[in-house]
Amino acid sequence: MNIRVLDEPDAILYQALRLNALKCNPEAFGSTYEREADFSLEIVIERLKPGGDKFVLGAFDDNGSLVGIVSFVRENSQKTAHKGNVYGMYVAPEQRGQGLGKLLMNELISRASDCEGLEHINLTVISGNDYAKKLYQSLGFKVYGLENNALKYNGEYFDECLMVLTV
Repeated sequence: MNIRVLDEPDAILYQALRLNALKCNPEAFGSTYEREADFSLEIVIERLKPGGDKFVLGAFDDNGSLVGIVSFVRENSQKTAHKGNVYGMYVAPEQRGQGLGKLLMNELISRASDCEGLEHINLTVISGNDYAKKLYQSLGFKVYGLENNALKYNGEYFDECLMVLTV
């Protein structure tokens, strides 16, 4: 397994996996397949463009297929720059249960921890996703709140657990 920061040449692979994520687990993301299917390649490239406090990690299997993704974005205002956020964590269904999510998150935490002045890494997870919550808790994330009805998809509400890791 190869985990690295994604960049412009990875845009098509990233978009394919991201759209698969939105199709397979629509309840788990704040965006929708319908919205992102219309994104131009330029929009995807901009989303991927790494910066000092922003990156998207990709996990590639031995065949070079992109099978996992996760994003980190640091807050940029003076009063919130001590925090960063995890977005879009996804592992392809055929790769689940092999520790890939943990590898991706460990790499994210390691890279994010290099951001000077970063104190907290935040994320949200659907409250019913026990597998993901256990993964994040095994890495030191703690639940600090619950947002009821955080997402609404096809008339159904989903609560989100708010989690934080102090770095």
